[in-house]
Amino acid sequence: MTDIVVHPLDKPLVGSVPVPSDKSIGHRALLLSSLCEGKSKITGFSYGEDNVSTANAMRAMGLVIDDVATSAGKAAGEIHVTGGGLFGLRAPNDALDCGNSGTTMRLLTGLLAAQRFASTLVGDASLMKRPMKRVVGPLRSRGAVIDGKPHPTKEGDLLPPLVVGPLPEGKHLEALEYESPVSSAQVKSAVLLSGLYAHGGTWFKEPTLSRDHTERMLHALGVPLRTMGTMIELDPGNWDGKMPAFDVAIPGDASAAAFLLVAAQITPGSRVTVRGVGTNPTRTGLFEIARHMGAGLEIVPQGDQAGEPIGEITAWSQPLRGVLVGGELVPRAIDEIPIACALAARASGTTTIRDAEELRVKESDRIATMAAVLRAFGVTCEELPDGLVIEGREGPLQPAEIASKGDHRIAMTAAVLALLGSGPSRVTDCDCIATSFPRFVGTLRALGARIDAAE
Repeated sequence: MTDIVVHPLDKPLVGSVPVPSDKSIGHRALLLSSLCEGKSKITGFSYGEDNVSTANAMRAMGLVIDDVATSAGKAAGEIHVTGGGLFGLRAPNDALDCGNSGTTMRLLTGLLAAQRFASTLVGDASLMKRPMKRVVGPLRSRGAVIDGKPHPTKEGDLLPPLVVGPLPEGKHLEALEYESPVSSAQVKSAVLLSGLYAHGGTWFKEPTLSRDHTERMLHALGVPLRTMGTMIELDPGNWDGKMPAFDVAIPGDASAAAFLLVAAQITPGSRVTVRGVGTNPTRTGLFEIARHMGAGLEIVPQGDQAGEPIGEITAWSQPLRGVLVGGELVPRAIDEIPIACALAARASGTTTIRDAEELRVKESDRIATMAAVLRAFGVTCEELPDGLVIEGREGPLQPAEIASKGDHRIAMTAAVLALLGSGPSRVTDCDCIATSFPRFVGTLRALGARIDAAE
């Protein structure tokens, strides 16, 4: 387990850097290319551990996924996926290891629900504690056969390992009308993937619009899908069930960019640009929060990539003010709420975050964990059932030792806050950062931070 020691900044963060490609889009590109007919090309593929878990799971079910990044003349991160059509998967020999990736587990549950073979989905210690009822429930209601371990404290909920299938001979997934009690792209995507196989339509509605990468990609592949606000309809009645192979270049990850941009916004004199970032409106909630707080931020559009808008984003330090964060903004910033807490720690006045109870069931309980992180740095905060109340403070933060709890976003947020300490701070168990941003420490160093590795 690798710890890092972050030293206080003695100069501003300055520079222009790339970030890893969007892992949310990467998951979906891998899964859908596996269901297409022919060879698809994915460039800009992230080698973060979450995406690698999805690739390994698909290989275990017979998919040919060639990494050609080291071949002469090929772009870094280029992979070729030879799809076998909707019914080209085969039974894996062993359990499918999803690592730390909840997206891998939940999306695979939807994809495997219609298969005639059984699959067992497992993960690391963190993932094995994450509740799965929200995705299992709607799939079971359309006829899927899924079992799991009863949750010890939440009656009726399930934990991994999940055993999915087999769907009995003569049985099919049925039509489904489902109104989700939470806005969740993972639940939505699992239901839509199962809908590709269903004998009947799929109608899915969520309270507010969550990230829509699955819908965009399915529509681009000719799947009969319509969106109407927060309602999605997938009706395969007159569809031949075939999707063509495709070429896709994956844009930079807005979630990864957020940590670098916030670091610039809270450190005096800093100015940082991140290139080629996906600016899908369902993913830019953190940028709206930052603007409401008065942070310096500029997005220069650079066209579309993979059906997704991209841009160059520049952030700089300006005085910040406390705000209320809640409602429809939260699902569009759910993964970035931890780093939004870093903004709140440096804002004048009080920032209140509500409607974020989803954070209780991430890699860690991010509400409780972020409350502990903020207090360790000397920031006054109150934990709420669905969020936090944070009192901003001026001056250097207290040096701290922070346990990541195996959560990559907690580790990166702690590292950003540590840049403002009055002395060195230590963040423990930072191997988890590789799940989404393997070069995070190196990128901060390139911008001017001093960070040492410590075993």
